Parts: sequence; C-alpha cells; structure tokens
Amino acid sequence: MSADILDLNGRVGLITGAGQGVGRQVALHFAAYHAGAIIVNDFRLDRAEAVAAEVEKLGCKALAAQCDVTDFRSVMQTFDRAEKAFGPVDILVNNAGNAGPDPSAVARKPFWEQQPEDWQPFLGTNLYGVLNCVRAAAPGMIRRSYGRIVSVISDAGRVGEPNLEVYSGAKAGAAGFMRAIAKALGRYTITANCVALGTTRTPATERAIANEELAKRMLRQYTIRRFGEPQDAANMILFLASDAASWITGQTVPVNGGYSFAL
Repeated sequence: MSADILDLNGRVGLITGAGQGVGRQVALHFAAYHAGAIIVNDFRLDRAEAVAAEVEKLGCKALAAQCDVTDFRSVMQTFDRAEKAFGPVDILVNNAGNAGPDPSAVARKPFWEQQPEDWQPFLGTNLYGVLNCVRAAAPGMIRRSYGRIVSVISDAGRVGEPNLEVYSGAKAGAAGFMRAIAKALGRYTITANCVALGTTRTPATERAIANEELAKRMLRQYTIRRFGEPQDAANMILFLASDAASWITGQTVPVNGGYSFAL
C-alpha cells in the first residue's frame, strides 16, 4: 500500500485524550499524513498545549483544547470552538479512557463489594464520553456527507476481565454504540469503527510494565511476546481515518499482539 492512500488531504481531526500515549501518537501521525488541522483535546491543558506544539512543528495547524469528555456542555463548546478555528470536524478519534487510578493493580475491590459511585468514572469517560463526542460531531458530518469516527476501546470490552467488570462493560457498550451509529450514519458516507487495544506502553501502564514479574505473566498471554507501542495503535487508527478505509464500518479491529483473536 502506498503512503498516498493514507493521506488525510487537509481534513480536520479532533482527538480526545491526546495529551499523551496513544492519543499523542495519533495526533503526530495525522500531522505527518497531511491533516489540515488537529484539535488536541486533553483533560489537562498543559499536556494538550505540549502536543499541539509538536503538531505545529510538523507543519500542521493545531488547537489545544482542555475539555472533560464526560461534560456534554464542555464537549459542545469544544466542537464549536474547533469549527470557528478550522471548520467542521471531519475525523473524530474517541481516545480518552479511564481504567481507574491504578490500572496496573493486580488486586482490586471485587465488583460485589463496590458501590454505584465506584462505577461512574468508568462509565463516564469510556461510554458517555464517546456518546457526547459523537453527538457533537455527527450533525456537521451529516451536513457534509463525510466523516470518520474511530473509538479506542480495550480488549477487556471484547473478552471481559475479572476485577475490571465495569470497565469491560463500558468499553463493550462503546463498541455496541459504534456498531449502531455506523448503521445510522452510513447513508451519509460516514464510517464508525473501533480499535480494541491490548496492553500498550503508555503512562497508564508504566507501573505494570516496570514490574518484571508481573510483566512476564502478562506477556505469556500474548502470541507476539511484546507489549504494544502507541504507534501500533496509531497506524490502525490512521488507516480507519483515511479514504483507504472508506468501505469499512461498524467493525471492532483488535490491535493486541494476539491477546485474543477475532473471527
């Protein structure tokens, strides 16, 4: 496949949770493949500004946007600000996620000992954050009969993970929503897909990967005996955001080193 087929041709992209890890790498990939402008969203403005500066060094316009994706009003304001700066968003990447304050922890509170307030952080970011952003992006995409929506989920949402029941459910819910929205928006030439990640080297997984014994146990579950890198995820997200993937929609594509397989 030639690089030209992945060219983003000046499209405007908005990436949530882009201040670090996978989201940052997606922003840099988009800039390298000629996106017209990138809205770098993060919960922390300083991180968003740092990545926006990296994007601009690659010759792409950028806007740092602090926004909590669980806050619908804030999300709508961010999309309005993006449209005023660069025009409507063509590509939405729902990358922001929440696996808890210590996603590397082995011992977690069992579900049957949790309270409803324990569930909200997982449901808020991983499910409602996706709903909020798609709701904000869809009207502009429908008007122009063009759009690419990619949601980053976890293999936990495909296979389920003990002690991560609510996180698994929220990610599975996001995937189910994306399948439904793909059917709803397909007539407008809008695609909607998910990328399901295995353990990927990001600030959220640093502690687990640094624990040599734990890392060895984790890697035994992977057919390819290494952890994912942000560029592994970014490569697939770039593909799904490009015109090369114009006839792919409603799919959940694992990028997971063989942690689990898909039919």
